[in-house]
Amino acid sequence: MHCSSQNDKIPGQLHHMSSLHNCSDKKTLKRMDNNSSPVLADPAPLTKSRLGIPSNLITYPSSATPYTPAFPYNRLFPPNWKKSTPSKLDDVRASGWLNAMRASSPTHTCTHKGIDSSGFFWDGDAAYNSWKLLFPSALGSFENIAKSAKGKQVALFLDYDGTLAPIVDDPDCAFMSDMMRSVVSEVAKHFPTAIISGRCRDKVYEFVRLGELYYAGSHGMDIMGPPSDSTFSKPSQSYITSTKVQKGVLFQPAAELLPLINEVFESLVELTQGIAGVKVENNKFCVSVHYRCVNEESWDVVGQVVSNVVQGHSQLRLCHGRKVLEVRPVIKWDKGRALEFLLNSLGLTDCSDVLPIYIGDDRTDEDAFRVLREKQKGYGILVSAVPKDTCAYYSLRDPSEVMDFLQCLTKWKESDDAEQLMET
Repeated sequence: MHCSSQNDKIPGQLHHMSSLHNCSDKKTLKRMDNNSSPVLADPAPLTKSRLGIPSNLITYPSSATPYTPAFPYNRLFPPNWKKSTPSKLDDVRASGWLNAMRASSPTHTCTHKGIDSSGFFWDGDAAYNSWKLLFPSALGSFENIAKSAKGKQVALFLDYDGTLAPIVDDPDCAFMSDMMRSVVSEVAKHFPTAIISGRCRDKVYEFVRLGELYYAGSHGMDIMGPPSDSTFSKPSQSYITSTKVQKGVLFQPAAELLPLINEVFESLVELTQGIAGVKVENNKFCVSVHYRCVNEESWDVVGQVVSNVVQGHSQLRLCHGRKVLEVRPVIKWDKGRALEFLLNSLGLTDCSDVLPIYIGDDRTDEDAFRVLREKQKGYGILVSAVPKDTCAYYSLRDPSEVMDFLQCLTKWKESDDAEQLMET
Protein backbone atom coordinates (compact mmCIF):
# COMPACT_ATOMS: atom_id res chain seq x y z
CA MET A 1 0.00 0.00 0.00
CA HIS A 2 1.16 3.53 -0.77
CA CYS A 3 1.04 5.41 2.53
CA SER A 4 2.09 8.86 1.50
CA SER A 5 0.85 11.97 -0.28
CA GLN A 6 2.14 15.32 -1.48
CA ASN A 7 2.64 16.26 2.14
CA ASP A 8 5.69 13.96 2.15
CA LYS A 9 7.59 16.78 0.45
CA ILE A 10 7.73 18.66 3.74
CA PRO A 11 6.98 16.06 6.44
CA GLY A 12 9.29 17.63 9.00
CA GLN A 13 7.73 21.06 8.57
CA LEU A 14 4.19 19.76 8.85
CA HIS A 15 5.02 17.62 11.85
CA HIS A 16 6.60 20.62 13.56
CA MET A 17 3.62 22.82 12.81
CA SER A 18 1.20 20.21 14.17
CA SER A 19 3.24 20.04 17.35
CA LEU A 20 3.14 23.78 17.99
CA HIS A 21 -0.37 23.64 19.43
CA ASN A 22 -0.91 22.93 23.06
CA CYS A 23 -4.42 22.47 24.32
CA SER A 24 -3.51 23.93 27.68
CA ASP A 25 -3.01 27.45 26.36
CA LYS A 26 -5.21 27.91 23.30
CA LYS A 27 -7.69 30.80 23.47
CA THR A 28 -8.94 31.55 19.98
CA LEU A 29 -10.31 28.17 18.90
CA LYS A 30 -13.87 28.08 20.13
CA ARG A 31 -14.22 24.37 20.78
CA MET A 32 -11.83 24.53 23.71
CA ASP A 33 -13.59 27.25 25.71
CA ASN A 34 -14.88 26.67 29.20
CA ASN A 35 -18.22 25.18 28.23
CA SER A 36 -17.39 23.72 24.84
CA SER A 37 -17.03 20.04 25.56
CA PRO A 38 -20.32 18.12 25.51
CA VAL A 39 -18.88 15.87 28.19
CA LEU A 40 -16.74 16.75 31.17
CA ALA A 41 -13.01 16.47 30.83
CA ASP A 42 -11.04 16.56 34.09
CA PRO A 43 -8.20 13.99 34.35
CA ALA A 44 -9.53 10.59 35.39
CA PRO A 45 -8.78 9.61 39.00
CA LEU A 46 -7.44 6.09 38.54
CA THR A 47 -6.72 4.08 41.68
CA LYS A 48 -4.07 1.43 42.22
CA SER A 49 -6.75 -1.19 41.81
CA ARG A 50 -7.15 0.10 38.24
CA LEU A 51 -10.65 -1.21 37.89
CA GLY A 52 -12.25 0.19 41.02
CA ILE A 53 -14.93 2.85 40.71
CA PRO A 54 -13.61 6.30 41.75
CA SER A 55 -15.50 7.67 44.72
CA ASN A 56 -15.78 11.23 43.40
CA LEU A 57 -18.01 10.67 40.34
CA ILE A 58 -20.31 13.53 41.26
CA THR A 59 -22.00 16.49 39.65
CA TYR A 60 -19.61 19.29 38.78
CA PRO A 61 -19.29 22.24 36.37
CA SER A 62 -17.27 22.08 33.16
CA SER A 63 -13.75 23.41 33.65
CA ALA A 64 -11.84 22.71 30.45
CA THR A 65 -8.83 25.03 30.05
CA PRO A 66 -8.71 27.17 26.90
CA TYR A 67 -5.59 27.11 24.77
CA THR A 68 -3.97 29.39 22.17
CA PRO A 69 -1.98 28.17 19.17
CA ALA A 70 1.65 29.24 18.99
CA PHE A 71 1.35 29.32 15.20
CA PRO A 72 -0.54 32.31 13.69
CA TYR A 73 -3.70 30.29 13.08
CA ASN A 74 -5.72 33.07 11.45
CA ARG A 75 -3.14 33.60 8.71
CA LEU A 76 -3.74 30.14 7.31
CA PHE A 77 -7.39 30.76 6.50
CA PRO A 78 -8.67 32.89 3.60
CA PRO A 79 -10.11 36.24 4.75
CA ASN A 80 -13.56 35.18 3.57
CA TRP A 81 -13.57 31.94 5.55
CA LYS A 82 -16.49 32.27 7.93
CA LYS A 83 -16.11 30.96 11.47
CA SER A 84 -19.15 30.14 13.51
CA THR A 85 -19.89 32.09 16.67
CA PRO A 86 -18.07 30.48 19.64
CA SER A 87 -21.14 30.55 21.88
CA LYS A 88 -23.01 28.31 19.45
CA LEU A 89 -20.54 25.52 20.14
CA ASP A 90 -20.99 25.66 23.90
CA ASP A 91 -22.87 23.13 25.98
CA VAL A 92 -26.59 23.14 25.22
CA ARG A 93 -27.50 24.39 28.65
CA ALA A 94 -25.16 27.38 28.31
CA SER A 95 -26.02 28.63 24.82
CA GLY A 96 -29.55 27.37 24.16
CA TRP A 97 -30.57 24.15 22.48
CA LEU A 98 -31.75 25.68 19.21
CA ASN A 99 -28.50 27.56 18.55
CA ALA A 100 -26.58 24.43 19.46
CA MET A 101 -28.62 22.33 17.06
CA ARG A 102 -27.95 24.75 14.23
CA ALA A 103 -24.26 25.06 15.05
CA SER A 104 -23.77 21.28 15.08
CA SER A 105 -25.50 20.97 11.70
CA PRO A 106 -23.55 23.26 9.32
CA THR A 107 -25.08 24.08 5.98
CA HIS A 108 -21.83 23.94 4.03
CA THR A 109 -20.12 20.57 4.01
CA CYS A 110 -18.89 20.50 0.40
CA THR A 111 -15.29 21.25 -0.46
CA HIS A 112 -15.90 23.50 -3.47
CA LYS A 113 -16.32 27.19 -4.28
CA GLY A 114 -19.69 28.84 -3.96
CA ILE A 115 -22.05 30.98 -1.92
CA ASP A 116 -23.33 29.44 1.30
CA SER A 117 -26.78 29.99 2.78
CA SER A 118 -25.58 33.08 4.67
CA GLY A 119 -24.32 34.81 1.52
CA PHE A 120 -20.62 34.26 2.26
CA PHE A 121 -18.24 33.11 -0.47
CA TRP A 122 -16.94 29.65 0.41
CA ASP A 123 -13.78 28.16 -1.07
CA GLY A 124 -13.81 24.84 0.72
CA ASP A 125 -10.69 23.43 -0.95
CA ALA A 126 -8.57 26.43 -0.01
CA ALA A 127 -9.85 26.48 3.57
CA TYR A 128 -9.35 22.73 3.98
CA ASN A 129 -5.84 22.79 2.52
CA SER A 130 -4.91 25.69 4.80
CA TRP A 131 -6.36 23.84 7.78
CA LYS A 132 -4.27 20.79 6.88
CA LEU A 133 -1.11 22.82 7.40
CA LEU A 134 -2.07 22.82 11.06
CA PHE A 135 -3.49 19.29 11.12
CA PRO A 136 -1.67 17.39 8.34
CA SER A 137 -2.85 14.13 6.87
CA ALA A 138 -1.96 11.12 8.98
CA LEU A 139 -1.34 9.28 5.70
CA GLY A 140 0.99 11.96 4.35
CA SER A 141 2.74 12.09 7.74
CA PHE A 142 2.81 8.33 8.27
CA GLU A 143 6.60 8.20 8.16
CA ASN A 144 6.76 10.59 11.12
CA ILE A 145 4.19 8.55 13.05
CA ALA A 146 6.08 5.32 12.31
CA LYS A 147 9.32 6.86 13.59
CA SER A 148 7.59 7.84 16.83
CA ALA A 149 6.14 4.33 17.15
CA LYS A 150 9.49 2.57 16.63
CA GLY A 151 10.27 0.43 19.66
CA LYS A 152 6.99 1.32 21.39
CA GLN A 153 3.73 -0.46 22.11
CA VAL A 154 1.05 1.17 19.99
CA ALA A 155 -2.45 1.16 21.50
CA LEU A 156 -5.28 1.95 19.12
CA PHE A 157 -8.59 3.63 20.01
CA LEU A 158 -11.33 4.15 17.41
CA ASP A 159 -14.68 5.90 17.29
CA TYR A 160 -17.35 4.12 15.25
CA ASP A 161 -19.82 6.41 13.43
CA GLY A 162 -18.03 8.66 10.95
CA THR A 163 -14.74 6.82 11.57
CA LEU A 164 -15.22 3.13 10.83
CA ALA A 165 -18.61 3.58 9.16
CA PRO A 166 -20.13 6.53 7.27
CA ILE A 167 -22.69 8.84 8.84
CA VAL A 168 -26.14 7.81 7.57
CA ASP A 169 -29.68 9.12 7.98
CA ASP A 170 -30.88 6.04 9.86
CA PRO A 171 -28.54 5.26 12.81
CA ASP A 172 -29.68 1.63 12.72
CA CYS A 173 -28.18 1.32 9.24
CA ALA A 174 -24.64 2.57 10.00
CA PHE A 175 -23.11 -0.68 8.85
CA MET A 176 -19.40 -1.32 8.74
CA SER A 177 -18.11 -2.69 5.43
CA ASP A 178 -16.68 -6.21 5.32
CA MET A 179 -13.39 -4.71 4.10
CA MET A 180 -13.19 -2.33 7.07
CA ARG A 181 -13.98 -5.18 9.46
CA SER A 182 -11.17 -7.25 7.96
CA VAL A 183 -8.73 -4.33 8.25
CA VAL A 184 -9.64 -3.70 11.90
CA SER A 185 -9.29 -7.41 12.65
CA GLU A 186 -5.80 -7.45 11.13
CA VAL A 187 -4.58 -4.37 12.98
CA ALA A 188 -5.94 -5.78 16.27
CA LYS A 189 -3.60 -8.77 15.84
CA HIS A 190 -0.67 -6.41 16.34
CA PHE A 191 -1.98 -3.73 18.71
CA PRO A 192 -4.48 -3.66 21.58
CA THR A 193 -7.55 -2.07 19.99
CA ALA A 194 -10.66 -0.51 21.47
CA ILE A 195 -13.86 0.99 20.05
CA ILE A 196 -15.04 4.04 22.05
CA SER A 197 -18.47 5.16 20.88
CA GLY A 198 -21.51 7.12 21.98
CA ARG A 199 -23.60 4.13 20.94
CA CYS A 200 -24.84 1.43 23.26
CA ARG A 201 -22.00 -1.05 23.71
CA ASP A 202 -24.14 -4.00 22.57
CA LYS A 203 -25.12 -2.09 19.42
CA VAL A 204 -21.51 -1.27 18.57
CA TYR A 205 -20.54 -4.91 19.03
CA GLU A 206 -23.43 -5.92 16.78
CA PHE A 207 -22.03 -3.66 14.05
CA VAL A 208 -18.34 -4.62 14.47
CA ARG A 209 -18.62 -8.30 15.44
CA LEU A 210 -14.97 -8.71 16.46
CA GLY A 211 -14.48 -10.46 19.80
CA GLU A 212 -10.81 -9.55 20.20
CA LEU A 213 -11.49 -5.84 20.82
CA TYR A 214 -12.31 -3.74 23.85
CA TYR A 215 -15.67 -1.97 23.61
CA ALA A 216 -16.60 1.26 25.39
CA GLY A 217 -20.19 2.30 24.71
CA SER A 218 -22.23 5.30 25.89
CA HIS A 219 -19.25 7.65 25.51
CA GLY A 220 -17.10 5.38 27.65
CA MET A 221 -19.65 4.77 30.42
CA ASP A 222 -19.98 1.05 29.61
CA ILE A 223 -16.64 -0.72 29.10
CA MET A 224 -16.00 -4.41 28.46
CA GLY A 225 -12.83 -6.27 27.54
CA PRO A 226 -12.20 -9.12 25.10
CA PRO A 227 -12.23 -12.82 26.07
CA SER A 228 -9.43 -13.99 28.34
CA ASP A 229 -7.70 -15.83 25.50
CA SER A 230 -7.25 -12.60 23.52
CA THR A 231 -3.63 -11.66 22.78
CA PHE A 232 -3.73 -8.41 24.72
CA SER A 233 -6.27 -9.11 27.46
CA LYS A 234 -5.19 -9.52 31.07
CA PRO A 235 -7.77 -11.71 32.84
CA SER A 236 -6.41 -10.93 36.29
CA GLN A 237 -7.27 -7.27 35.71
CA SER A 238 -9.85 -7.12 32.95
CA TYR A 239 -12.49 -9.14 34.73
CA ILE A 240 -12.20 -7.63 38.19
CA THR A 241 -15.30 -5.48 38.53
CA SER A 242 -17.92 -4.12 40.86
CA THR A 243 -20.51 -6.61 42.08
CA LYS A 244 -23.16 -4.24 40.70
CA VAL A 245 -22.31 -5.06 37.07
CA GLN A 246 -22.28 -8.27 35.09
CA LYS A 247 -19.31 -10.55 34.63
CA GLY A 248 -16.94 -9.40 31.90
CA VAL A 249 -17.75 -5.71 32.25
CA LEU A 250 -14.82 -3.53 33.23
CA PHE A 251 -16.57 -0.38 34.28
CA GLN A 252 -20.05 1.19 34.44
CA PRO A 253 -19.78 4.44 36.46
CA ALA A 254 -23.44 5.40 35.97
CA ALA A 255 -25.06 2.01 36.65
CA GLU A 256 -27.30 3.39 39.39
CA LEU A 257 -28.91 5.80 36.90
CA LEU A 258 -30.12 3.12 34.49
CA PRO A 259 -33.76 3.18 35.73
CA LEU A 260 -33.91 6.96 35.33
CA ILE A 261 -32.40 6.85 31.85
CA ASN A 262 -34.89 4.19 30.77
CA GLU A 263 -37.71 6.34 32.13
CA VAL A 264 -36.48 9.34 30.14
CA PHE A 265 -36.17 7.20 27.01
CA GLU A 266 -39.79 6.07 27.26
CA SER A 267 -40.95 9.64 27.87
CA LEU A 268 -39.08 10.99 24.84
CA VAL A 269 -40.41 8.22 22.59
CA GLU A 270 -43.95 9.13 23.59
CA LEU A 271 -43.48 12.91 23.42
CA THR A 272 -41.84 12.92 19.97
CA GLN A 273 -44.28 10.57 18.24
CA GLY A 274 -45.94 13.45 16.41
CA ILE A 275 -42.69 14.90 15.01
CA ALA A 276 -41.91 13.45 11.58
CA GLY A 277 -38.36 12.14 11.17
CA VAL A 278 -37.38 11.98 14.85
CA LYS A 279 -35.64 8.82 16.05
CA VAL A 280 -35.07 8.24 19.77
CA GLU A 281 -32.29 5.76 20.54
CA ASN A 282 -31.61 4.13 23.91
CA ASN A 283 -27.82 3.92 24.24
CA LYS A 284 -28.08 2.40 27.71
CA PHE A 285 -26.31 5.14 29.66
CA CYS A 286 -27.50 7.98 27.45
CA VAL A 287 -30.54 8.71 25.28
CA SER A 288 -29.97 10.05 21.76
CA VAL A 289 -32.62 12.04 19.89
CA HIS A 290 -31.70 12.13 16.20
CA TYR A 291 -33.14 14.96 14.12
CA ARG A 292 -31.16 14.39 10.90
CA CYS A 293 -34.38 13.52 9.04
CA VAL A 294 -36.51 16.23 10.68
CA ASN A 295 -37.54 19.34 8.73
CA GLU A 296 -35.46 22.23 10.05
CA GLU A 297 -38.63 24.17 10.78
CA SER A 298 -39.42 21.57 13.45
CA TRP A 299 -36.02 21.57 15.15
CA ASP A 300 -37.18 24.04 17.77
CA VAL A 301 -40.03 21.67 18.69
CA VAL A 302 -37.58 18.77 19.08
CA GLY A 303 -35.25 20.87 21.18
CA GLN A 304 -38.04 22.16 23.40
CA VAL A 305 -39.39 18.68 24.09
CA VAL A 306 -35.98 17.28 25.03
CA SER A 307 -35.06 20.35 27.06
CA ASN A 308 -38.29 20.16 29.06
CA VAL A 309 -37.68 16.51 29.94
CA VAL A 310 -34.09 17.12 31.06
CA GLN A 311 -35.01 20.13 33.19
CA GLY A 312 -36.98 17.86 35.46
CA HIS A 313 -33.91 15.76 36.39
CA SER A 314 -30.88 17.33 38.09
CA GLN A 315 -28.83 14.16 37.54
CA LEU A 316 -29.02 14.50 33.76
CA ARG A 317 -27.65 16.99 31.26
CA LEU A 318 -28.47 17.86 27.64
CA CYS A 319 -25.65 17.71 25.10
CA HIS A 320 -25.48 17.92 21.31
CA GLY A 321 -23.56 16.26 18.50
CA ARG A 322 -23.95 15.91 14.75
CA LYS A 323 -27.70 16.37 14.30
CA VAL A 324 -28.38 14.63 17.58
CA LEU A 325 -29.39 15.77 21.07
CA GLU A 326 -28.20 13.53 23.88
CA VAL A 327 -29.35 13.14 27.46
CA ARG A 328 -26.47 11.99 29.66
CA PRO A 329 -25.68 11.53 33.35
CA VAL A 330 -23.90 14.43 35.05
CA ILE A 331 -20.77 12.57 36.15
CA LYS A 332 -17.03 12.99 35.76
CA TRP A 333 -16.66 10.68 32.79
CA ASP A 334 -16.08 11.06 29.05
CA LYS A 335 -14.11 9.51 26.21
CA GLY A 336 -10.87 10.98 27.55
CA ARG A 337 -11.39 9.26 30.88
CA ALA A 338 -12.34 6.05 29.09
CA LEU A 339 -9.07 6.26 27.15
CA GLU A 340 -7.10 6.65 30.39
CA PHE A 341 -9.04 3.84 32.03
CA LEU A 342 -8.35 1.42 29.17
CA LEU A 343 -4.64 2.29 29.09
CA ASN A 344 -4.53 1.67 32.83
CA SER A 345 -6.41 -1.62 32.48
CA LEU A 346 -3.90 -2.76 29.88
CA GLY A 347 -0.99 -1.84 32.15
CA LEU A 348 0.14 0.87 29.72
CA THR A 349 -0.13 3.93 31.96
CA ASP A 350 2.98 6.01 32.71
CA CYS A 351 5.09 3.93 30.34
CA SER A 352 7.61 5.72 28.15
CA ASP A 353 7.44 2.95 25.53
CA VAL A 354 3.70 3.35 24.78
CA LEU A 355 2.17 5.30 21.90
CA PRO A 356 -1.65 5.68 22.06
CA ILE A 357 -3.40 6.62 18.81
CA TYR A 358 -7.01 7.81 18.94
CA ILE A 359 -9.05 8.29 15.75
CA GLY A 360 -12.46 9.97 15.83
CA ASP A 361 -14.70 12.47 14.07
CA ASP A 362 -17.02 13.89 16.72
CA ARG A 363 -16.92 16.65 19.33
CA THR A 364 -16.97 14.01 22.06
CA ASP A 365 -13.65 12.67 20.75
CA GLU A 366 -12.03 15.99 21.62
CA ASP A 367 -11.86 14.91 25.26
CA ALA A 368 -9.60 12.02 24.24
CA PHE A 369 -7.54 14.25 21.93
CA ARG A 370 -7.08 16.68 24.81
CA VAL A 371 -5.82 13.94 27.14
CA LEU A 372 -3.15 12.91 24.61
CA ARG A 373 -2.03 16.52 24.10
CA GLU A 374 -1.87 17.32 27.80
CA LYS A 375 0.18 14.19 28.46
CA GLN A 376 2.29 14.92 25.35
CA LYS A 377 2.17 11.24 24.54
CA GLY A 378 0.36 9.73 21.57
CA TYR A 379 -1.56 11.17 18.64
CA GLY A 380 -5.15 12.23 18.13
CA ILE A 381 -6.38 11.99 14.54
CA LEU A 382 -9.54 13.87 13.54
CA VAL A 383 -11.67 12.48 10.71
CA SER A 384 -13.16 15.43 8.85
CA ALA A 385 -13.63 16.68 5.28
CA VAL A 386 -14.06 20.29 6.46
CA PRO A 387 -11.94 22.56 8.70
CA LYS A 388 -12.69 22.14 12.40
CA ASP A 389 -11.12 23.39 15.59
CA THR A 390 -9.56 20.41 17.30
CA CYS A 391 -7.01 19.14 19.79
CA ALA A 392 -5.93 16.40 17.37
CA TYR A 393 -2.44 16.34 15.87
CA TYR A 394 -3.33 14.88 12.49
CA SER A 395 -6.34 14.48 10.21
CA LEU A 396 -7.97 12.03 7.82
CA ARG A 397 -10.72 12.98 5.40
CA ASP A 398 -13.19 10.09 5.76
CA PRO A 399 -13.58 6.42 6.76
CA SER A 400 -11.87 5.27 3.56
CA GLU A 401 -8.71 7.14 4.62
CA VAL A 402 -9.07 5.66 8.10
CA MET A 403 -9.01 2.21 6.49
CA ASP A 404 -5.90 3.14 4.48
CA PHE A 405 -4.19 4.39 7.65
CA LEU A 406 -4.98 1.19 9.55
CA GLN A 407 -3.60 -0.86 6.66
CA CYS A 408 -0.42 1.23 6.79
CA LEU A 409 -0.10 0.52 10.51
CA THR A 410 -0.45 -3.22 9.94
CA LYS A 411 2.09 -3.33 7.11
CA TRP A 412 4.54 -1.18 9.05
CA LYS A 413 4.30 -3.47 12.09
CA GLU A 414 4.74 -6.61 10.03
CA SER A 415 7.77 -5.09 8.33
CA ASP A 416 9.22 -3.89 11.62
CA ASP A 417 8.76 -7.31 13.21
CA ALA A 418 10.46 -8.95 10.23
CA GLU A 419 13.46 -6.61 10.54
CA GLN A 420 13.81 -7.36 14.25
CA LEU A 421 13.64 -11.08 13.52
CA MET A 422 16.43 -10.80 10.95
CA GLU A 423 18.58 -8.85 13.39
CA THR A 424 18.30 -11.63 15.95
